[in-house]
Amino acid sequence: MGWRSRVTGAAVDLFSHAPDPLVATFDYPGDPGLFGPESVTWRIMSDCSTFVGGVRALLVQAAHPEVAAGVGDHSSYRADPLGRLSRTASYVTATAYGSLPEVDNAVGLVQRLHRPVAGTSHRGRSYSAGDPTMAAWVHNALVDSFLVAHRTYGPKRLTDAEADAYVAEQCLLGRRMGADPLPDTAVSLQRWLVEHPSLGASPAGTDAIGFLSGPPLAPLVRMAYRIIHDAAAATIPDPILEVLDVRPPRGSVARGHMLVRFLRAALGFSPAWAAALERCGIQRPPGVRFRNAPGTTR
Repeated sequence: MGWRSRVTGAAVDLFSHAPDPLVATFDYPGDPGLFGPESVTWRIMSDCSTFVGGVRALLVQAAHPEVAAGVGDHSSYRADPLGRLSRTASYVTATAYGSLPEVDNAVGLVQRLHRPVAGTSHRGRSYSAGDPTMAAWVHNALVDSFLVAHRTYGPKRLTDAEADAYVAEQCLLGRRMGADPLPDTAVSLQRWLVEHPSLGASPAGTDAIGFLSGPPLAPLVRMAYRIIHDAAAATIPDPILEVLDVRPPRGSVARGHMLVRFLRAALGFSPAWAAALERCGIQRPPGVRFRNAPGTTR
């Protein structure tokens, strides 16, 4: 087995603990989904820099005590970390690349799972996953993190106009999720997160941050994950890093660049992107390597 196959097998295994969210995508020919082939979203979400963005989003989300309490009180991330990872990845894949029925199915599933998530944080504030402001923190942290990760570790430079277009596109998804407010430019989005009045340390946030620093993974995967974790932390603005009490080591960005380039060479670009293009009747772009054959989604 070649090195590409070994790396691909290890990466795919991490995300194989949930059903394929695009299993029926070819039943919707011509459906561009929420964003479509010309969107910046399809470009950003196709790259391995999303691995960094995903970890960054979880770290940023932990800086909101009520969001962290909801995760700590109701999530199975400790008992079933790969299951939670796979379910999150399925939501991201379905909403980015799915047909509209698949997008709505993914959004509806998350909303049903979040319906019972309610309680009180350590500082006595009530929380509910159905609260538009809490949904906004989760959604906006995810959008900002994928954007910043791509601008830092992606294969091609994004212009400011492209970054703003991506954030505006993601507002379409945020509104479907019932999130509010939804900043619609890259600068206003990051400012909203950094200046958010609810930022603060919390026991639940500390637990999540500790878990994210060293989840139970096989040794070689754990080494790669630690590089991704530090590369993600190194892109978080200082005010949020101070709340998290996370200090990425020197050289984290350089190591992140090397690992993401290696993963890109091994994995190619997202098979979901290739499947979505095929669903829309569009040929795969020349010079872009995908690991999945035509007619398949993984």
